[in-house]
Amino acid sequence: MRAGWGEVYRARDTKLGRDVAIKVLPEELSRDKERSERFEREARLLAQLNHQNIATLHGLEEHDGKLFLIMEVVEGETLAFQAGPETLRCTNLGELKAGSPVNLERSLKVSDRLGGHFVTGHVDAVGTLDSRSDEGEWSTCWFRAPEGLAAQMVSKGSIAVDGVSLTLVDVEGSRFSVALIPHTLSATTLGRLRCGDRVNLETDLLAKYVQQLLNSRR
Repeated sequence: MRAGWGEVYRARDTKLGRDVAIKVLPEELSRDKERSERFEREARLLAQLNHQNIATLHGLEEHDGKLFLIMEVVEGETLAFQAGPETLRCTNLGELKAGSPVNLERSLKVSDRLGGHFVTGHVDAVGTLDSRSDEGEWSTCWFRAPEGLAAQMVSKGSIAVDGVSLTLVDVEGSRFSVALIPHTLSATTLGRLRCGDRVNLETDLLAKYVQQLLNSRR
């Protein structure tokens, strides 16, 4: 199974008698000094996290020129969803094929702390990646949105791209930019985006209400 830069396999730790997940960084990326150092930094960050929804990291190893992570196996059941005509028309879900990666996140409880913005999962439109600039561990991406959607965007505001809550950097006409941190690049499908790729867009729910209120007063 592909995940971010690498591939994930299920294996058996015969010494400790347990199943583990192994995420392998391809050899060509393992040889890349910048990518391998970034992979190791992300591993150290993951090792410091302790949360029930985050898999435990057991180790970082190297074999035959490939770096790989040994992680806890998180058991899960297959999820099934129905996509109606409206969903297929307004999103890129109809383009998915068997094996295509998708972003998943548990729903927020009203009593939880909010670290991003309210994402309802109701896609407003489909946009495209216009340009991407990789600088060190970060990537700056410019997306093009359908006409009119940018009216609900503002610099330092929020936007959901393929379900990932992001902070808007700049908004210019029908285009907007976001800066993707290393964790977002490795833990979501956004790290695999290429120019021309289509993405689902959802603007800030509060911006929708404000726009509707202003329009009703005209």
